Amino acid sequence: MSPLPAAAARPLVDRIGSVLERLAQGAAHGTGAQLQALVAAGLDELPWPGSGRTLQRWQALAAVAAHDLSLAKWYEGHTDALAVLNELNEPAPPAGACLGMWAAEPPDGRVTFERLPTGEVRLRGTKRWCSGAGDVTHGLLTAWADGPDAADSGPWLVLVDMAQPEVQVQPGAWCAVGMADSRSLDVQLEGATARLCGTSGAYLRRPGFWQGGIGVAACWYGGCLALGQALHRAAARLADAPADRRWPAQVALGQADVELQTLAALLRQAAAWVDAHPHDDAQVLALQVRSAVDMAAQRLLVLAGRALGATPYCRDPQFARLAADLPVFVRQTHADRDLASLARRVGTAEGAAAWTL
Repeated sequence: MSPLPAAAARPLVDRIGSVLERLAQGAAHGTGAQLQALVAAGLDELPWPGSGRTLQRWQALAAVAAHDLSLAKWYEGHTDALAVLNELNEPAPPAGACLGMWAAEPPDGRVTFERLPTGEVRLRGTKRWCSGAGDVTHGLLTAWADGPDAADSGPWLVLVDMAQPEVQVQPGAWCAVGMADSRSLDVQLEGATARLCGTSGAYLRRPGFWQGGIGVAACWYGGCLALGQALHRAAARLADAPADRRWPAQVALGQADVELQTLAALLRQAAAWVDAHPHDDAQVLALQVRSAVDMAAQRLLVLAGRALGATPYCRDPQFARLAADLPVFVRQTHADRDLASLARRVGTAEGAAAWTL
């Protein structure tokens, strides 16, 4: 990563906040334009996971998410793709490029490739769940070898230039109301060429895989933070109201404070662990953090709805979008499957010993 410019003397989160505030004042800016603005300002140059500044990286992701979860989905994918390329010692795309990180592997969405004499590969198949596919310049995606390389366990990573005529974004697949602006579309890649990145299976084996999974949870935390901020504003508006009207909002804000303080402490602890163990397997930690944020998000969504009533859902476009977006975004977890996986990892005497204070 290149050194940050002199303007970066200001804290990273403050600089992100300034850009997002400026963008919010311009109604013409869509999600793609906002991502491009963050990239143009150098605000995609986050500290690498495990570099000693992991918390600053997750703070940046949470700050964008507290502003707009669909933008955070794209921003997290872009910055994660840059981190993956760096970890695999692969060159990054040209300056100003916006990347999608697409690693979903549904049964009907496998992409295969064959090697070409040029050293590139030719792709076949349709990739599902490609957030920002209609706007990004490049996609970093999982693919599987065909032909002589088919015996490799995979998956491989390939970097594809989205400007090729053989890359066809399918507009009809994304029907979501929540996270509507993330536009996680299907991409048909019949005949498109791409560059192989790393080796077979390297994407899943690298330490950054689970470290990046906690980064996604930092985005969910940003959505939870936005719910807490809505409750904070509601309590402030009722500061001079009679006690019977003021009390429910205060109770809700107190509950939100407990939830958010707990999550923040967990994320800080996780960042410290990743920085102290940058090459270790962070799967257990990632499953713990992701599940904790998922469950807290469910509680905060119910809490906000009960405390605030129908008005913000119907008259506050930012809150209405947040309330629709967050349940969809956190479903990127595997919920009970993740908890079962965690149980298998901690269901030993050594695992139980970790609960000791």
